[in-house]
Amino acid sequence: MKLTLAENIRAFRKERRLTQEQFAEAMGVTVGSVYKWETGQTIPELNMLVEIADFFDTSMDVLLGYRVKDNRIAAIGERLREYSRVRNPEALVEAEKALKKYPNSFEIVHGCAQVYAFFGVGSKDHAETRRALELYEQAKRLISQNHDPRISEQTVNGEIASAWMLLGEYEKSIALLKKNNAGGVYSDTIGMVLALDLKKYEEAEPFLAESLLLNTIGLVDSAVGYALVLSARKDYAAARRMLLGVMAYLGPLKEGEKTDFADKIMASMHTVMAHIHMMEGKPEEATDCLNNVLAIVRQFDAAPDYGIQTLRYPAFPNDVILNDGLGATAAEGVETILKLLGDQELSRLWKELANDER
Repeated sequence: MKLTLAENIRAFRKERRLTQEQFAEAMGVTVGSVYKWETGQTIPELNMLVEIADFFDTSMDVLLGYRVKDNRIAAIGERLREYSRVRNPEALVEAEKALKKYPNSFEIVHGCAQVYAFFGVGSKDHAETRRALELYEQAKRLISQNHDPRISEQTVNGEIASAWMLLGEYEKSIALLKKNNAGGVYSDTIGMVLALDLKKYEEAEPFLAESLLLNTIGLVDSAVGYALVLSARKDYAAARRMLLGVMAYLGPLKEGEKTDFADKIMASMHTVMAHIHMMEGKPEEATDCLNNVLAIVRQFDAAPDYGIQTLRYPAFPNDVILNDGLGATAAEGVETILKLLGDQELSRLWKELANDER
């Protein structure tokens, strides 16, 4: 706790345009006493502090320079994040104070565990990481208090597994991740650790393949959604770059010329690209996009394949069937997207092209 009493007495005295002699006379003390107060060599006794505060028409806390720290849980969390952002070790001191004040608060215990885990990276004696593990286990016992939908026992176990990795306990980390891998949420980490740290390449491949598939689907959904956000802001160039980047990524995943589900996805992305061209007043480019869509739709619907066997990574399980929820055929998928976009001009253009094709 830092007080600024000496500086404040001097500042208040000068604000009143008093010399040290005049102020000393008013307080009934020697000039030497005032000098020592203002240089921090001595501190006035309590009754004198009261008189000084009264003389300057201020409160004791203002005179002392004491600021009441906001110790509400949310404020503590914000301070911990700010300290961590600049890697200020004061975060660890603040964390221990918070744990003493709120030892049974999930938010505090979990937040402090994250702070210790962060400072454990690069630590030579791993003391911070071990402390993080203790706190994560304590947080699991308090998980019923949690109201953050982004946090669950599954995610806390993932954080514990990450801490075990920092300690070099890869087998223990992998075992915990496998137990909490519902929906394949940790397949990428499991596969990476198996391949990079444990050199278990055959065991790693199915996890990496699953992760690649899940992340590809997530990437497509995110890119399409973000492109629509950007186009709504009239940042059409950024929207197009967003889609083109993902489309360039999808291409190399295919092996051979056989039509597969990736083509159905491409048709959807080209449809959104056509919409963006329409919004920026480029109907010719939109028409070119829809012609590409039409070619893909015709080819896919002639021999639909909802599997992933044509993708070039052999570890994909053969029983996986993909579904984008847009329609049973590629044509239905395009029509669904057009309806959702509400682009009447683009819908009219699509119908014209489709009718001409027939």
